[in-house]
Amino acid sequence: MKVTGFISLWTLVSLPCGQLANPAEHEDVVKHAIKLHRGKGAVITQRKQWVLESCRKLSGLLRQKNVVLNKLKNAIRAVEKDAGLSDEEKLFQVHTFEIFQKELNESENSVFQAIHGLQRALQGDYKDVVNMKESSRQRLEALREAAIKEEMEYVELLAAEKHQVEALKNIQHQNKSLSMLDEILEDVRKAADRLEEEIEEHAFDDNKSIRGVNFEAVLRVEEDEANSKRNASKREVEDDLGLSMLIDSQNNQYILTKPRDSTIPRADHHFIKDIVTIGMLSLPCGWLCTTIGLPTMFGYIICGVLLGPSGLNSIKSIVQVETLGEFGVFFTLFLVGLEFSPERLRKVWKISLQGPCYMTVLMIAFGLLWGHLLQIRPTQSVFISTCLSLSSTPLVSRFLAGSVRGDKEGDIDYSSVLLGMLVMQDVQLGLFIAVMPTLIQAGVSTYSSIFKEILRILILIGQILFSLAAVFLLCLVIKTYLIGPYYRKLHAESKGNKEILILGITAFTFLMLTITELLDVSMELGCFLAGALISSQGHMVTEEIMCCIEPIRDFLAIIFFASIGLHVFPTFVIYELTVLLFLTLSVVIMKFVLAVLVLSLILPKTSQYIKWIVSAGLAQVSEFSFVLGSRARRAGIISREVYLLILSVTTLSLLLAPALWRAAIMKCVPRPERRSST
Repeated sequence: MKVTGFISLWTLVSLPCGQLANPAEHEDVVKHAIKLHRGKGAVITQRKQWVLESCRKLSGLLRQKNVVLNKLKNAIRAVEKDAGLSDEEKLFQVHTFEIFQKELNESENSVFQAIHGLQRALQGDYKDVVNMKESSRQRLEALREAAIKEEMEYVELLAAEKHQVEALKNIQHQNKSLSMLDEILEDVRKAADRLEEEIEEHAFDDNKSIRGVNFEAVLRVEEDEANSKRNASKREVEDDLGLSMLIDSQNNQYILTKPRDSTIPRADHHFIKDIVTIGMLSLPCGWLCTTIGLPTMFGYIICGVLLGPSGLNSIKSIVQVETLGEFGVFFTLFLVGLEFSPERLRKVWKISLQGPCYMTVLMIAFGLLWGHLLQIRPTQSVFISTCLSLSSTPLVSRFLAGSVRGDKEGDIDYSSVLLGMLVMQDVQLGLFIAVMPTLIQAGVSTYSSIFKEILRILILIGQILFSLAAVFLLCLVIKTYLIGPYYRKLHAESKGNKEILILGITAFTFLMLTITELLDVSMELGCFLAGALISSQGHMVTEEIMCCIEPIRDFLAIIFFASIGLHVFPTFVIYELTVLLFLTLSVVIMKFVLAVLVLSLILPKTSQYIKWIVSAGLAQVSEFSFVLGSRARRAGIISREVYLLILSVTTLSLLLAPALWRAAIMKCVPRPERRSST
């Protein structure tokens, strides 16, 4: 018997799981197996007896399984011939028998799969790590498939149990007369069942066969609470609602996004606690920064550091907090556009277009030069240079809040130039995100295909330029024909009710955001253009909308800056402080010098003095480098070490930005025109 040599392993697995022995016998079998494995106290006759006994038990189980299968077939035939059962009841009973048949067959298959796996493992080379990894992967796939089959069978049994309960209720209702209230409730119950069947999405069954879908093992974790009756009942309720957390083998954590039963309202209590905690801790942190003369945004960043993975690690819904924080960016740029009228845009559009383009080209050129000297891949050099060339629009907009808007008659306003250049950088961000897939492919391409990659990049640039032209043409149409009547209608409907005005402005902002997103331009540009279009209706309109939107912006901006703090790692900064300070100062000085050089070439002679303020505003790294860095790390463009360096340099440059901005303001702006907001 060729399989005999593998039966002992099956016995070790099957005996604890079956009904052949009690727990005491399980322990004896395990101890005996260890002795056999080590060769201690085990004689040959005992080994033969143990193997023969295991084979006898396996043979008996297989014979018993065949007998049960024959009985099930006879039972199915009897049910099909029973004229007293309805077609639905026949289908249900036959389905129940088939589930049991499937269970028996799957159990038998798992036995011989285990034997086959042992045989494959014995034939392999224990020194070959690749072979062992492949065997482990095959076992893992088999276990995943078995788990899926068992899960589906369990769901079918739950449905069968529900059907039995419903059938019992129907029999009871037929045997007794129902009151009017009971009849109404029975009709409601049937309608509710139909509703659940209509709205239920079979997402699992629909997606499991899609190409690229993998089965993964996950852990379901409940919140660790005190063992009181109240908390125990709360856990039971949350378990029923599906509000626990799932963790996969890569330590990614997941929460429920859409429940199976959409008739029950649910709330993510982890996310609620995170927002409440950030709101409470942001107050003392912001107040502390105000006391020592720093912008309050750094207090919010410190709040994120304290609550994030490098601090108390109390934020559970990091992705959700970051998503909510993105709305802070949207409303910040909307208010920036609201203060940035089309007249000012026409005045500085050439500078706003040329400046960021020249700076980006120079940064990439310097990056390629240093990359060649340090033997860094060109794709990595281009990516790092582009990340570092971007500046933070939300940060600078906070610097400019309440600051001076004009200096001399006929001169160019430094805030207009700075905001225009930052908005153009946001457009470049959208362009770079669109080009990133090609950059990823270029990293693994050969030199023979480099011309194809360059051609693809040029085509993408052409598409982006076409999208920009379409966006600005649409803005011209909206400004000429639509925005005036739209706002007047909103203003007329919102008298005594600011909700309509806020909702109308927000909807218009989201509409512009959606349009720019569909045209493969950054969403931030859509928010900025929405504000600029509304500002064309006059100063009174701007003031009214600003009073309504500013509180919303301020709260969401707190969440945004706190989410930045979640990605700041003080321990890493302390360990590599010398290197990080050198890199940060080098980046800040390089960006400042390049900005001064570019602005010296494109600014009019009468406005040359503002180049110092604008350069100071651009001499930091945008928080969007976090987003670009995370995508590049997942794609393999940069390593983990480079990613952490980008995060740390970005954070330190943002911390240095207020000091550099304040120094430039004190040098270039007359004392009466300075504002405390700087």
